[in-house]
Amino acid sequence: MSVLQLDGNGLRQALRIATGSALGFTLAKLMNWPNGIFFTVYPMLLLGLVPVLNMHIIRQFYAGAVFSALFVLVVQGLFSHLPVVMTMMCFIAFAFLFYQMSRGANFLFGATTVVSLSIQLHFSTYTGSGVSIYPLIISNAVAVVVTVVFSMLMHGLFPDVAPRQGRVMPEKAKESVRHEVLLCSTVATLSFVVFQVFDLQDSISAQAASVLILFSLCWKAAGMAAWQRAIGTLIGCNLALVAQLFLYNHTDILIFPALILWILTFIFSRYHIIGGGIPGVGFGIITTFGILFGQSLGPGQDLVYSALYRFSSVSVAILLSLCAVYIMHHILNRFEMTRHHTFE
Repeated sequence: MSVLQLDGNGLRQALRIATGSALGFTLAKLMNWPNGIFFTVYPMLLLGLVPVLNMHIIRQFYAGAVFSALFVLVVQGLFSHLPVVMTMMCFIAFAFLFYQMSRGANFLFGATTVVSLSIQLHFSTYTGSGVSIYPLIISNAVAVVVTVVFSMLMHGLFPDVAPRQGRVMPEKAKESVRHEVLLCSTVATLSFVVFQVFDLQDSISAQAASVLILFSLCWKAAGMAAWQRAIGTLIGCNLALVAQLFLYNHTDILIFPALILWILTFIFSRYHIIGGGIPGVGFGIITTFGILFGQSLGPGQDLVYSALYRFSSVSVAILLSLCAVYIMHHILNRFEMTRHHTFE
């Protein structure tokens, strides 16, 4: 049985992902900026989901940041005291974003904005009375600019050795597009509502996981994506605990966690890349590192509680999200106008 190996392009992409995320993490901790999760995870998204960097991709990434910032500022600011209106506005926003993903041409815009918007909505709803949401918006905007700069630097330092073939997006019937948009936007909105109703302030990882499994856009792929996400989270959390053993109580010496993050991300980027660069086990592992290191690690902090709580909460979130996806899939397939092409 042959073991899949990285080619020259794959090796350089792994170097870009690991170095970009480690640099983002290091900068956020050095400057003591809030919401380090943005600075650590965004490079993983931009460098991991797309192997090339051009102006079309950069425009999508910037557009996503502007869209999510305006939505949080305007909608959260005006309608946070009206839960029903807020929920409807979230559904409309998610429907627009998943439509972009389903059509394919602006998939990166939709994917990164869904994640960014979900995280910012999650954080902003817990700011409390008298606490400004502007630091959240500003930190996200800075993280987006830093991510693009670091991504350009990474492509300059670790360029591909051979031209890449562009991905050809398959044509979808209008019925399938409607199905995917309604299914994903409904489940994403339900996730937002559940986390608000039960006041799950410390469950950002679970909330993000419930959205990430929707990147596959349909039930048949979502089942596999959820399984892969759960495995990736389990492996990532256990490796984070091992990393904490090496760090011990030296988390205040920044070079140690940054180096460990680089090593772990570089090793497991291989599984992401040889799997075709789509969100799978490898991507679940490295984003688990990114979330745990970016949000939970710092001077005087450790990963033990966060890693244990993350896996348990993510498992529950994935299971409940899959149930919602399954139910919506069968409801939508009862109607000809929303029947998916994978229907049997």
